[in-house]
Amino acid sequence: MFGNKKIWFVAVLLAAAGVGFNAVSQPPGRRPPRGGGEASLSEPFRGISSGGVIREGLFKIESTGVSTEPVVEAAEKFLASLSEEQRSRTTYPVDDLEWRKWDNRHFYKRQGVGFDEMSPAQRELAFDLIGASLSAKGLKLSKDIMKLNGTLAELANNFDEYGEWLYWITVMGEPSTSEPWGWQIDGHHLIINYFVLGDQVVMSPVFVGSEPVHATSGKFKGTIVLQDEQYAGLEFMRSLDPEQQKQSIVSSVKSGNNAVAQAYKDNIDLDYAGIPASKLNESQRELLLKVIGLYVGNMDEGHAKVKMDEVRRHLDETYFSWVGETNDDSVYYYRVHSPVLLIEFDHERRVAPFRSSEPTRDHIHAVIRTPNGNDYGKDLLRQHIEQHHDDHDHDHP
Repeated sequence: MFGNKKIWFVAVLLAAAGVGFNAVSQPPGRRPPRGGGEASLSEPFRGISSGGVIREGLFKIESTGVSTEPVVEAAEKFLASLSEEQRSRTTYPVDDLEWRKWDNRHFYKRQGVGFDEMSPAQRELAFDLIGASLSAKGLKLSKDIMKLNGTLAELANNFDEYGEWLYWITVMGEPSTSEPWGWQIDGHHLIINYFVLGDQVVMSPVFVGSEPVHATSGKFKGTIVLQDEQYAGLEFMRSLDPEQQKQSIVSSVKSGNNAVAQAYKDNIDLDYAGIPASKLNESQRELLLKVIGLYVGNMDEGHAKVKMDEVRRHLDETYFSWVGETNDDSVYYYRVHSPVLLIEFDHERRVAPFRSSEPTRDHIHAVIRTPNGNDYGKDLLRQHIEQHHDDHDHDHP
């Protein structure tokens, strides 16, 4: 598989330890501490690179022809519904570090206004904001993840750490159809960063997941998430011939957690691995695009199409890699990695209501990133500020 038994053995050991298979080039001491990620947040934002280099010129300020007015209007109505005190802790400057403080885990006090303190009317307006930004599929996924967090609270009998309404919204910048701004939802297994500049949108980083992924009892019995993403990845993998699978599989051993681009990993160096789409036939390329579309399709339809067009322009540079086996009941990790998109899907070890040493299909993490410096729309924001730094009508930091 690796052409070298020693390398293969090391990779297996890393996988068994739950370490991602890629070469994440970070000097000792730079990894964020387990608590709040202070070490990572103290670093200036760079973005996810490959080979230690950020590719420039990938993202341009240009009109998409897809209106963001519905998002702006929904954000304005939501903010108007908040009390002065709520709004004071919900709004931040457009370039605030608050963007980067998201975390799937409960290791620090989350900022913003929580669904748990919102009135029914405020909750409806918060969901209106999410719904204006996302597709119907994306809104349903968000609500179902929140419900399953309620199921987890029931199973773990821990309503302080888990629950349907333990999610917080912040707004960065002033909602506008011309100036940069955005919003974030932050909570267990659901993080969405949504940056807006004119009619352009960058929706990343996004973290979705659940434990359990299927409520078989309780208040939300029947709720289930991320099954299409699970099976589409397996379907694509099985479409590959033996030689292509050999190139895609980094390790057939999947005994731990493998996702590497989660919280506080804004600046990691992540080399391409697996098989490039340039080596796929047409039907295989379509299946790969189907996988990608499931994640991108959580955006509103117009901006999802814009993003998929961007993905297609870089399809030959897109790599697919796999950890695990390919049986009907296998647990696995897969990654889709291009210059403009990074997707990770990972079956994880159990955490609550009990811990397990082996990964399971009942605990899933999925991460969507924009490599090369445009997570949080950072590259677009940089260009906007540079273009208007002499314009006194633009009061940016």
